[in-house]
Amino acid sequence: MATVSPNKPFRVGRSRTGLGLFATKPIKKGAKIVRYFGPLLDSKKKKDDAIENKYLFELTNRWTIDGSVRANVARYINHACKPNAESDVKPRKRKVIIRAIKNIEPGDEINYDYGTDYFKAYLKPIGCKCAACEKKRKKKRAEARAEKLRLKAKAERKALKEAEKQKAKAARARKAKAKASEKDKQKLVAKNGTKANGAKTNGARLNGKSLNGKALNGKSLNGHARKTPTARSGILAKPQQARESRATA
Repeated sequence: MATVSPNKPFRVGRSRTGLGLFATKPIKKGAKIVRYFGPLLDSKKKKDDAIENKYLFELTNRWTIDGSVRANVARYINHACKPNAESDVKPRKRKVIIRAIKNIEPGDEINYDYGTDYFKAYLKPIGCKCAACEKKRKKKRAEARAEKLRLKAKAERKALKEAEKQKAKAARARKAKAKASEKDKQKLVAKNGTKANGAKTNGARLNGKSLNGKALNGKSLNGHARKTPTARSGILAKPQQARESRATA
């Protein structure tokens, strides 16, 4: 780790992305923080153009600063999508100064935007881990959890409603079945009562009707009719007395 002078308003410390540069004193907006430096690479030279690392800071199409040297403390400054510092590039002087664009308090991590090309090449594939992006991801995760809970609660309400619907349906079915059973029972009772009162009973009929082929109250009895003498005026003569009357005469 590079040595930092105690007079400097920053220190190298542990960050969520590895190592980072943190303020140890208040840094005012616009103040110079540190210089980004290292050997200059000439892209026209094949040897220089072949060098590849994460600390290359392009000044122009030709000149690039190789900031991988340990003395370059500025290389510990991490990228942020919403930074508190910026890189002040001076192509003609071939130097880069990191300046504060906000008031930075002691303990705050110093960061600046690395630029679109670096972001696409190195950060986008693994996901940016700056505070702003972490906050955004945290918000999305919270929203996803809330949506999951909402859908779960909705499914539970739907299931409960369906269960209540099925319960009510079953209760109506039981009620209808009981009503039908009671109705059949009443019909059966009414039918049995009709048979016992004046209906056919063991093939006999009462109240002047036939009883085993016999007639009651002057009607046929076993298929034979019996005449009842008809009352006439006067006294009926017996057959013997009638014969005696004719002989005397």
